[in-house]
Amino acid sequence: MDSKSNISDCKLSASIITFNEEKNIERCLISLQGIVDEVVVVDSYSTDKTEQICSKYGVRFIKNEFKGHVEQKNFAVSQCTHNYILALDADEALSETLRNSILKVKANWSADVYIFNRLTYFCGKPIRHGAWFPDPSLRLWDRRCGAWGGDNPHDKFIPVKSASKKFLDGLLDHYSYHTIEEYVVQINKFSTISAHSKFKKGKKSSLFKVLVYPRWRFFRDYFIKLGILDGWYGYVVCKSCAYEVFLKYQKLMMLQNKQ
Repeated sequence: MDSKSNISDCKLSASIITFNEEKNIERCLISLQGIVDEVVVVDSYSTDKTEQICSKYGVRFIKNEFKGHVEQKNFAVSQCTHNYILALDADEALSETLRNSILKVKANWSADVYIFNRLTYFCGKPIRHGAWFPDPSLRLWDRRCGAWGGDNPHDKFIPVKSASKKFLDGLLDHYSYHTIEEYVVQINKFSTISAHSKFKKGKKSSLFKVLVYPRWRFFRDYFIKLGILDGWYGYVVCKSCAYEVFLKYQKLMMLQNKQ
Protein backbone atom coordinates (compact mmCIF):
# COMPACT_ATOMS: atom_id res chain seq x y z
CA MET A 1 0.00 0.00 0.00
CA ASP A 2 1.04 3.61 -0.30
CA SER A 3 3.22 4.51 2.64
CA LYS A 4 2.11 7.27 4.97
CA SER A 5 5.67 7.69 6.15
CA ASN A 6 7.37 10.58 7.89
CA ILE A 7 4.18 12.06 9.32
CA SER A 8 5.16 14.38 12.16
CA ASP A 9 3.20 14.97 15.34
CA CYS A 10 0.37 12.54 14.58
CA LYS A 11 -2.64 12.24 16.86
CA LEU A 12 -2.97 8.89 18.63
CA SER A 13 -6.10 7.15 19.95
CA ALA A 14 -5.95 4.44 22.62
CA SER A 15 -8.50 1.65 22.23
CA ILE A 16 -9.45 -0.57 25.21
CA ILE A 17 -12.28 -3.04 25.85
CA THR A 18 -13.41 -3.80 29.40
CA PHE A 19 -15.68 -5.91 31.55
CA ASN A 20 -15.34 -5.69 35.34
CA GLU A 21 -11.75 -4.47 35.22
CA GLU A 22 -11.64 -2.36 38.38
CA LYS A 23 -8.47 -4.20 39.50
CA ASN A 24 -6.56 -3.31 36.34
CA ILE A 25 -7.93 -0.37 34.39
CA GLU A 26 -6.38 2.45 36.44
CA ARG A 27 -2.84 1.12 35.99
CA CYS A 28 -3.47 0.90 32.24
CA LEU A 29 -4.85 4.43 31.99
CA ILE A 30 -2.01 5.92 34.04
CA SER A 31 0.54 4.37 31.67
CA LEU A 32 -1.17 6.10 28.73
CA GLN A 33 -1.00 9.59 30.19
CA GLY A 34 1.13 11.94 28.12
CA ILE A 35 1.26 9.39 25.28
CA VAL A 36 -2.15 9.37 23.60
CA ASP A 37 -4.49 12.17 22.56
CA GLU A 38 -7.67 10.21 23.20
CA VAL A 39 -8.70 7.12 25.16
CA VAL A 40 -11.73 5.14 24.02
CA VAL A 41 -13.00 2.47 26.42
CA VAL A 42 -15.73 0.14 25.14
CA ASP A 43 -17.33 -1.63 28.07
CA SER A 44 -19.56 -4.73 28.11
CA TYR A 45 -21.84 -3.40 30.87
CA SER A 46 -19.52 -3.84 33.85
CA THR A 47 -21.10 -4.24 37.28
CA ASP A 48 -18.07 -3.11 39.28
CA LYS A 49 -16.31 0.28 39.51
CA THR A 50 -14.75 0.22 36.03
CA GLU A 51 -16.83 3.14 34.77
CA GLN A 52 -16.21 5.28 37.87
CA ILE A 53 -12.47 4.77 37.59
CA CYS A 54 -12.47 5.63 33.89
CA SER A 55 -14.42 8.83 34.56
CA LYS A 56 -11.49 10.15 36.62
CA TYR A 57 -9.25 10.05 33.55
CA GLY A 58 -11.49 11.77 31.01
CA VAL A 59 -11.88 8.78 28.71
CA ARG A 60 -14.70 8.30 26.22
CA PHE A 61 -16.66 5.49 27.89
CA ILE A 62 -18.98 3.60 25.53
CA LYS A 63 -21.20 0.67 26.48
CA ASN A 64 -21.69 -2.02 23.86
CA GLU A 65 -23.01 -5.56 23.94
CA PHE A 66 -20.19 -8.12 23.81
CA LYS A 67 -20.43 -10.42 20.80
CA GLY A 68 -16.82 -11.62 20.74
CA HIS A 69 -13.31 -10.31 21.36
CA VAL A 70 -12.62 -9.65 17.68
CA GLU A 71 -15.97 -7.95 17.15
CA GLN A 72 -15.68 -5.80 20.27
CA LYS A 73 -12.16 -4.66 19.47
CA ASN A 74 -13.05 -3.72 15.91
CA PHE A 75 -16.03 -1.76 17.26
CA ALA A 76 -13.74 0.06 19.69
CA VAL A 77 -11.41 1.07 16.87
CA SER A 78 -14.39 2.31 14.86
CA GLN A 79 -15.21 4.70 17.73
CA CYS A 80 -11.76 6.29 17.72
CA THR A 81 -11.38 9.78 16.32
CA HIS A 82 -7.82 9.49 15.01
CA ASN A 83 -6.33 7.20 12.35
CA TYR A 84 -3.39 6.14 14.51
CA ILE A 85 -4.37 3.50 17.06
CA LEU A 86 -2.71 2.08 20.18
CA ALA A 87 -4.74 -0.93 21.37
CA LEU A 88 -4.31 -2.31 24.89
CA ASP A 89 -6.14 -4.74 27.12
CA ALA A 90 -7.24 -3.44 30.50
CA ASP A 91 -4.71 -5.66 32.31
CA GLU A 92 -1.79 -4.26 30.30
CA ALA A 93 0.39 -1.19 30.81
CA LEU A 94 3.20 0.51 28.92
CA SER A 95 6.69 0.27 30.40
CA GLU A 96 8.66 3.50 30.56
CA THR A 97 10.96 2.39 27.73
CA LEU A 98 7.97 1.59 25.55
CA ARG A 99 6.37 4.94 26.40
CA ASN A 100 9.48 6.71 25.12
CA SER A 101 9.53 4.59 21.96
CA ILE A 102 5.92 5.46 21.19
CA LEU A 103 6.58 9.16 21.73
CA LYS A 104 9.34 8.95 19.13
CA VAL A 105 6.94 7.27 16.71
CA LYS A 106 4.39 10.02 17.27
CA ALA A 107 6.99 12.60 16.36
CA ASN A 108 7.87 10.78 13.15
CA TRP A 109 5.43 8.07 12.01
CA SER A 110 7.43 6.12 9.45
CA ALA A 111 5.76 2.69 9.18
CA ASP A 112 2.23 1.34 8.84
CA VAL A 113 2.33 -0.89 11.91
CA TYR A 114 4.58 -1.25 14.97
CA ILE A 115 5.39 -4.33 17.03
CA PHE A 116 6.79 -4.70 20.55
CA ASN A 117 7.28 -7.53 23.03
CA ARG A 118 4.85 -8.34 25.83
CA LEU A 119 5.94 -9.56 29.27
CA THR A 120 3.27 -11.46 31.19
CA TYR A 121 3.16 -11.62 34.98
CA PHE A 122 1.64 -14.78 36.48
CA CYS A 123 0.82 -14.70 40.20
CA GLY A 124 3.12 -11.68 40.40
CA LYS A 125 6.08 -13.39 38.71
CA PRO A 126 7.33 -12.35 35.25
CA ILE A 127 7.32 -15.30 32.83
CA ARG A 128 10.36 -14.86 30.57
CA HIS A 129 10.32 -18.15 28.66
CA GLY A 130 7.93 -20.62 27.08
CA ALA A 131 5.08 -19.54 24.82
CA TRP A 132 4.44 -16.37 26.81
CA PHE A 133 7.68 -14.55 26.03
CA PRO A 134 8.82 -12.63 24.08
CA ASP A 135 5.25 -12.67 22.64
CA PRO A 136 5.70 -9.97 19.93
CA SER A 137 2.47 -7.98 19.78
CA LEU A 138 1.22 -5.72 17.01
CA ARG A 139 -0.65 -3.03 18.95
CA LEU A 140 0.23 0.26 17.25
CA TRP A 141 -0.96 0.93 13.73
CA ASP A 142 -2.54 3.10 11.09
CA ARG A 143 -6.19 2.02 11.12
CA ARG A 144 -6.26 2.08 7.31
CA CYS A 145 -3.77 -0.80 7.26
CA GLY A 146 -5.81 -3.69 8.64
CA ALA A 147 -8.28 -4.87 11.29
CA TRP A 148 -8.67 -7.23 14.22
CA GLY A 149 -9.10 -10.88 13.26
CA GLY A 150 -8.18 -14.39 14.41
CA ASP A 151 -10.26 -16.96 16.28
CA ASN A 152 -12.07 -15.83 19.43
CA PRO A 153 -10.90 -15.48 22.12
CA HIS A 154 -7.36 -15.33 20.69
CA ASP A 155 -7.72 -12.16 18.66
CA LYS A 156 -4.89 -10.51 16.75
CA PHE A 157 -4.46 -7.51 14.49
CA ILE A 158 -4.09 -8.57 10.86
CA PRO A 159 -2.38 -5.98 8.66
CA VAL A 160 -2.67 -5.86 4.89
CA LYS A 161 0.13 -7.73 3.13
CA SER A 162 1.79 -4.57 1.88
CA ALA A 163 1.96 -2.92 5.32
CA SER A 164 5.42 -1.79 6.41
CA LYS A 165 6.48 -2.87 9.91
CA LYS A 166 8.90 -1.68 12.56
CA PHE A 167 9.88 -3.12 15.94
CA LEU A 168 9.96 -0.91 19.04
CA ASP A 169 12.11 -1.10 22.15
CA GLY A 170 10.37 -1.57 25.47
CA LEU A 171 7.90 -4.03 26.96
CA LEU A 172 4.15 -4.14 27.23
CA ASP A 173 3.59 -5.35 30.79
CA HIS A 174 0.72 -7.83 31.06
CA TYR A 175 -0.65 -8.45 34.56
CA SER A 176 -2.62 -11.54 33.69
CA TYR A 177 -3.65 -13.81 36.57
CA HIS A 178 -3.27 -13.12 40.27
CA THR A 179 -4.00 -16.71 41.37
CA ILE A 180 -3.85 -20.18 39.83
CA GLU A 181 -7.57 -20.57 40.53
CA GLU A 182 -8.29 -17.47 38.47
CA TYR A 183 -6.30 -18.92 35.59
CA VAL A 184 -8.17 -22.26 35.75
CA VAL A 185 -11.51 -20.43 35.45
CA GLN A 186 -10.20 -18.50 32.44
CA ILE A 187 -8.89 -21.66 30.78
CA ASN A 188 -12.31 -23.25 30.98
CA LYS A 189 -13.98 -20.12 29.61
CA PHE A 190 -11.51 -19.54 26.78
CA SER A 191 -11.45 -23.19 25.69
CA THR A 192 -15.24 -23.10 25.34
CA ILE A 193 -15.17 -19.89 23.29
CA SER A 194 -12.37 -21.25 21.11
CA ALA A 195 -14.17 -24.55 20.48
CA HIS A 196 -17.35 -22.76 19.41
CA SER A 197 -15.36 -20.38 17.20
CA LYS A 198 -13.64 -23.28 15.43
CA PHE A 199 -16.93 -25.15 15.11
CA LYS A 200 -18.60 -22.17 13.41
CA LYS A 201 -15.72 -22.02 10.93
CA GLY A 202 -16.08 -25.71 10.10
CA LYS A 203 -12.84 -26.80 11.76
CA LYS A 204 -12.64 -30.38 13.06
CA SER A 205 -11.28 -32.15 16.10
CA SER A 206 -10.18 -35.78 16.32
CA LEU A 207 -8.91 -38.29 18.85
CA PHE A 208 -5.41 -37.63 17.51
CA LYS A 209 -5.70 -33.90 18.20
CA VAL A 210 -7.17 -34.48 21.67
CA LEU A 211 -4.37 -36.85 22.68
CA VAL A 212 -1.32 -35.53 20.81
CA TYR A 213 -1.68 -31.74 20.52
CA PRO A 214 -1.66 -31.08 24.32
CA ARG A 215 1.41 -33.26 24.82
CA TRP A 216 3.26 -31.54 22.00
CA ARG A 217 2.27 -28.13 23.37
CA PHE A 218 3.74 -28.93 26.79
CA PHE A 219 6.94 -30.41 25.35
CA ARG A 220 7.44 -27.44 23.05
CA ASP A 221 6.79 -24.76 25.69
CA TYR A 222 8.56 -26.40 28.62
CA PHE A 223 11.64 -27.84 26.93
CA ILE A 224 12.15 -26.28 23.48
CA LYS A 225 11.05 -22.79 24.53
CA LEU A 226 12.69 -23.20 27.96
CA GLY A 227 9.68 -22.72 30.18
CA ILE A 228 11.58 -24.90 32.63
CA LEU A 229 13.79 -21.87 33.42
CA ASP A 230 10.84 -20.06 35.00
CA GLY A 231 10.72 -22.49 37.89
CA TRP A 232 7.51 -23.69 39.48
CA TYR A 233 5.29 -21.10 37.82
CA GLY A 234 6.89 -21.87 34.49
CA TYR A 235 5.78 -25.47 34.92
CA VAL A 236 2.28 -24.42 35.96
CA VAL A 237 1.92 -22.12 32.94
CA CYS A 238 3.16 -24.73 30.44
CA LYS A 239 1.01 -27.47 31.95
CA SER A 240 -2.04 -25.21 32.00
CA CYS A 241 -1.56 -24.11 28.40
CA ALA A 242 -1.43 -27.76 27.37
CA TYR A 243 -4.58 -28.44 29.37
CA GLU A 244 -6.36 -25.60 27.56
CA VAL A 245 -5.44 -27.22 24.24
CA PHE A 246 -6.88 -30.53 25.48
CA LEU A 247 -10.13 -28.87 26.59
CA LYS A 248 -10.47 -26.95 23.34
CA TYR A 249 -10.28 -30.01 21.11
CA GLN A 250 -12.32 -32.17 23.48
CA LYS A 251 -15.11 -29.58 23.52
CA LEU A 252 -14.91 -29.21 19.75
CA MET A 253 -15.30 -32.99 19.42
CA MET A 254 -18.37 -32.87 21.66
CA LEU A 255 -19.90 -30.18 19.43
CA GLN A 256 -19.26 -32.37 16.38
CA ASN A 257 -20.86 -35.37 18.07
CA LYS A 258 -23.96 -33.38 18.99
CA GLN A 259 -24.30 -32.27 15.39
